[in-house]
Amino acid sequence: MIEALSAAASAPSPSNLHEVSTPDQWAAGKSRVSSHCAPALRLGVARRTPSRVKHLSSHSTIAVIAALAFAAALAGCKPRSDDHGADPAGVGRPEVGIVTLRPQAVVMTAELPGRVVASQTAEVRPQVSGIVQQRLFTEGGEVGEGASLYQIDPAPYKAAYDSAIAALQKAEAAVPSAQAKSERYQGLVKQSAVSKQDFDDSVAALAQAKAEVAAAKAAVETARINLDYTTIKAPIGGRTDRSSLTPGALVTAGQTGLLTTIRTLDPIFVDVIQSSTNLLNLRQAIEAGRLKVTGPHVAVKLKLENGAIYPLAGKLEFSEANVSTTTGTVTLRAVFPNPQRLLLPGMYARAVVEEGVAPASFLVPQRAVTRNVKGEAIATFLDKDGKAEQRVLSVIRSIGNNWLIGDGVRDGDRVIVEGTQHVRLGQKAIGAEVVVDDATGEVLGRLPPQRRLASPRAAP
Repeated sequence: MIEALSAAASAPSPSNLHEVSTPDQWAAGKSRVSSHCAPALRLGVARRTPSRVKHLSSHSTIAVIAALAFAAALAGCKPRSDDHGADPAGVGRPEVGIVTLRPQAVVMTAELPGRVVASQTAEVRPQVSGIVQQRLFTEGGEVGEGASLYQIDPAPYKAAYDSAIAALQKAEAAVPSAQAKSERYQGLVKQSAVSKQDFDDSVAALAQAKAEVAAAKAAVETARINLDYTTIKAPIGGRTDRSSLTPGALVTAGQTGLLTTIRTLDPIFVDVIQSSTNLLNLRQAIEAGRLKVTGPHVAVKLKLENGAIYPLAGKLEFSEANVSTTTGTVTLRAVFPNPQRLLLPGMYARAVVEEGVAPASFLVPQRAVTRNVKGEAIATFLDKDGKAEQRVLSVIRSIGNNWLIGDGVRDGDRVIVEGTQHVRLGQKAIGAEVVVDDATGEVLGRLPPQRRLASPRAAP
């Protein structure tokens, strides 16, 4: 310290001193001294400055102060005892959010696109010709089976029916005479009183009279049917569309134009399509035991086109026995109750079909899985020593916001779902158990310490 003071006292000319200790350089040097060196800096200046600098010029005084300050700072910069006393196990370890993986039974579902279809559809057309006198239903309303829809002018058909009745009566009146004549000739021919030819003619006349009665009865029935057709009735129960005509319109039997359409909405069908490849994979998984069917009826849930879930569950009705040659898909039909008429034909929907249950399976949050340059699924785990390691995973399919893993994980593995960017491979880290929302995939928060060793995460 004295040598520094002497060197400063014998400092060169003010011009040289300015190159060494300008006020700016003094300030810069002062700022570089650490906070724990400040007490020594103040002590050194207080003890050594007064007796040595009183005979120096103003420029020499600045030089002495600068030299003493830096010397005292260096002398006072001793390591703190607590720098060496900290716990090495907790120094420099980043904290990451983890999820502990446990085997669980996972319900396997397939979300398939489809369209809502009416369970019954009837196109109403006239079966007789005539003038429409009345429309007997409310457009867009519900009608029951057999309800009257339209009334066609029945007058000509009523007349035809009456005429048929008269023809029948005439035919029936001829039968008794022919019957009596035939019976009389039958006795006379035995006595050779009449020729056999006359007897045969009487038998033929009786048969003809009876045939005419049968034909007349058929004509009466035809006339009655046509008369009934003048009142157009609903072939099925359901909801009607708008009417394509008004009273006073002329309709003809068998016309191509529809009068209206009736659709049965409860129950209602949803036709969905599934690729033949997925269908084969499903059947092979069931046969291999990787997937267990829950019951005789396959449960189906419905997701509407606005994203809402239909409140009533349905069941799978049947699967077509052929694969489309153009699309390679199979059509499946699900049936749903529709008491509120919320589902309407033509709506787009996505059916969530329950395929079965995969026992002892592992789900990894999708936010924890990335891809390497080879396109393989990878995730970062904390091993038993707390070191970060990377593994390649065998991903089977997505389950909500999780991946169903076939290979690459074990019971108790800790996968990093948050803070992966803060840890390097091989570096030790502190794992904090977090809760991941299966619906959104977002981290909801840290799991309380008392629950970190609790049961595994619930399946979505």
